[in-house]
Amino acid sequence: MESSKRTLKDLSFTGGEGQGTILDLIDRSSTHLGSSLIRKMVVHTPSSCEKLLRQQDAIRFWVQYPGYWPDAISNGTIVMLEKFFESADAYAAHPGGLSLFGGKWLQKLLNRNEFHFTQFSLSHLSDFLKGCTAFVDTETKVPGCPPLIRETFAHMKQQLEHPLTDSIIHMDKDASFKEIATLSFRARREMKSNILHLMDDFAKLDAWKGLADATRQLKWQFPFISESSQTSLHARGLFHPLIAQPVAYDIDFTPGSTFMLLTGANMSGKTTLMRALGVATLLAKMGMGVPAASFGMSFLNGVLTNMHVEDDLLKGESFFLAEVKTIRQTIAHITESGPQLVLMDELFKGTNVHDAYECTKAIVEGMLRHPEHIMILSTHLHEVAHHFEGQNGVSFYRFTTHLGTDGNFVFDYRLEPGISDERIGYRILVKEGIIDLLRKRS
Repeated sequence: MESSKRTLKDLSFTGGEGQGTILDLIDRSSTHLGSSLIRKMVVHTPSSCEKLLRQQDAIRFWVQYPGYWPDAISNGTIVMLEKFFESADAYAAHPGGLSLFGGKWLQKLLNRNEFHFTQFSLSHLSDFLKGCTAFVDTETKVPGCPPLIRETFAHMKQQLEHPLTDSIIHMDKDASFKEIATLSFRARREMKSNILHLMDDFAKLDAWKGLADATRQLKWQFPFISESSQTSLHARGLFHPLIAQPVAYDIDFTPGSTFMLLTGANMSGKTTLMRALGVATLLAKMGMGVPAASFGMSFLNGVLTNMHVEDDLLKGESFFLAEVKTIRQTIAHITESGPQLVLMDELFKGTNVHDAYECTKAIVEGMLRHPEHIMILSTHLHEVAHHFEGQNGVSFYRFTTHLGTDGNFVFDYRLEPGISDERIGYRILVKEGIIDLLRKRS
């Protein structure tokens, strides 16, 4: 399943300029090719449990064996190769005769930029081929390479079996201009396809290694992915990775209980919990480690969020209508696809309390007909939660708020079983002095 732009924004994988994002945190790739592929991996996660486990094994490999990563290939190497194979060759035919008259010193004098570009590009091409050769040699040094790594190395080996490979790898830095011009001419015409294939293979390895480095450096844990058809999710010590001092959560969804009703006052932590779970699930879907002490889930097709809704003034749509359209898209997805994690935050804020209660109650009743999905719905309407008390398949969790000795509200952000009946909105107005300001006469 493809992760939507809304979901990626809701979960802070993407964001506005200057904002820290999950992508910024996990992208430890060494080149723009790896970075670009990681962004694609976030959007297009593996479509089956088998594919996910294969990708997880490939990332786990680089966590275990980071020392086998060759340092011959840098982002500068990739950039130079792209320019080299995209730029026009100075020679329409095989270089020779008068075109090579005078040797290296005269060519440096007459065509300095072209000479240095060609020489520099071939040097980077040599480094790239050396690095790819080192990758292929890794399999003989590390027993039991996972399938995806093995297949990538095998494909690289095929592309390296070219008559020019050895000549370019062992190219003399003091080679004559004739040798440099000839190698450049032949490389552009005979090796372009091979090099492009090798760059694609390298991008995969760089992306897997980048996610592995993030997993290892952040000390995250690889999740256990169950192949069972029974929907479940378990997390211990789950936390949000973008919060400096996060509170950890323990969460369980079992085949008999896959719907959570989450209550609590505004600012108590409901949205942060859902985002933490959504982030961990999407990272697990990518095959990398997650921010938790332990994490396990059955295979989920993806993550759906219904958290940040905006009205559309140009279309003349109200906030409430935008909410209705968004929840309609969510329902369409869950009725047409396999199991997913569905996160719904404070539905129907754009209407009155009575309508919000009736609409939310109707959504919950409908959602409970789809127990194959894992769902969390947060609400500050505790009447909705009380309506479903005793309902099979529903668990109830809350965040509580305390009034400190100094009169300020204390949020401990700790998840606990139960339903919150707290109403603190008016008390906050009083605490902030708004009511007193309104009572003052000019």
